[in-house]
Amino acid sequence: MTDEQKKKLEQKLWDIANVLRGRMDADGFRDYILGFIFYKYLSERLNLYADKILKADGLTFASLDENDAVHSGILKAVEENTIEALGYFLKPSELFSAIAAKGAEPNTFILSDLDKILNNIQKSTMGTESEDDFDNLFEDLDLSSSKLGRTEEAKNTVIAKVLGHLDAIDFQLDDAKSDVLGDAYEYLIGQFASGAGKKAGEFYTPQQVSTILARIVTTGKTRLRSVYDPTCGSGSLLLRVAREVEHVGDFFGQELNRTTYNLARMNMILHGVHYRNFDIRQEDTLEHPQHDGLLSEAIVANPPFSAKWSASKIFESDDRFSEYGKLAPSSKADFAFVQHMLHHLDEDGTMAVVLPHGVLFRGGAEGAIREFLVGTKNWLDAVIGLPANIFFGTSIPTCLLVFKKCKEQEDVLFIDASTCFEKGKNQNNLRDEDVDRIVEAFRVRAEEERFCRRASLDEIRENDFNLNIPRYVDTFEPEPEVDLEAVTARIHDLNVEM
Repeated sequence: MTDEQKKKLEQKLWDIANVLRGRMDADGFRDYILGFIFYKYLSERLNLYADKILKADGLTFASLDENDAVHSGILKAVEENTIEALGYFLKPSELFSAIAAKGAEPNTFILSDLDKILNNIQKSTMGTESEDDFDNLFEDLDLSSSKLGRTEEAKNTVIAKVLGHLDAIDFQLDDAKSDVLGDAYEYLIGQFASGAGKKAGEFYTPQQVSTILARIVTTGKTRLRSVYDPTCGSGSLLLRVAREVEHVGDFFGQELNRTTYNLARMNMILHGVHYRNFDIRQEDTLEHPQHDGLLSEAIVANPPFSAKWSASKIFESDDRFSEYGKLAPSSKADFAFVQHMLHHLDEDGTMAVVLPHGVLFRGGAEGAIREFLVGTKNWLDAVIGLPANIFFGTSIPTCLLVFKKCKEQEDVLFIDASTCFEKGKNQNNLRDEDVDRIVEAFRVRAEEERFCRRASLDEIRENDFNLNIPRYVDTFEPEPEVDLEAVTARIHDLNVEM
């Protein structure tokens, strides 16, 4: 897809969102737009697959008559094949194009039909391997909401209009090299995040930050056995990792927010990840971890900054935390997430996590955990300082910590990228050249004045395991020398002119 085609698609999608924008906030119309895009995807994907099955018989899926005895038998066979391959089933009359066409007819009511279809998608998976992956996927798509309109007719008109606009967009699912739909979904999630303020951090990591994390954990690799994100949001970070390598075996994630958990599962399926190759769970990662025994080759995360957690004494014997001798404080769970992630990191794996700067220097339990990670285990590979105000909903400066369990070096790489940004109206932005510079510095590990430096473990120990970046990277910019003779001469000349 060319840049021009991409811009046109984005404009069409935003125009559709604008149909709902005046009726509800960003959270509201996000759920409807993304839900309908997902329904369109499931419908078109199934239609293409079924047409291939029926091609030898000279039939198309949409032409099958559900009330015909012969066609009913054919549909039953197609259903069995489709559920095995795709994990779900829709009848020809339930296809997105069919319900959109029905909605375009004057005085035709489609809300009840649409509600039934969305429920039928879930019902078709019951008792199959894909049941958990499709369970309640459309629960946030409330067709009876008063936000859509005061009367049933008003609601019906709005929904019919949205479906009609979406039906006119060709997502090119028959082109294996194209990811129009995936790009569209990612674009909309990003746009909704920019309008969601502080809440955006719950489901979205800025694309440039995601790219840095993804490139770091895939350094030197073209294939990954697995990738894991314990606070996966909408799943975009997991999928960003997949873009950096030829193949990822399995995707694992956990998310607390129910709506965001649904977005993540949709996002996986929309990007062609087979239901057998992703395992996204909904629960509190620290209090109720869902992937016991998992060891992942790549781990990425953007956990909620300085979130609260129970820090219950019961966790002192939990395998994730017990060897450290300390639990992260209940008021700041940052290191609890780090400990959880390291517990699931394979010996040959790499882990990259976004955290607030406070984790670099705060004392108490956090200081003891830092000492264990750096001094005892030598697991910390790099500390990367990011610019302030690059995340939605917070202006604080952040950092990336990179961990490896089998490090070759007896040092830690410090990168000060705090000045690598372009100033925006409401938010600073990392540019492509900033991303490239940061990733290249990490991979090459060559020292550069006022940007990156390798610090020995002895030096870090002398600093009492304080990892504050200015202690290791001298960012002082000397003031330019003043030529007093030239200034005096200039003053003299000005006086003469006056």
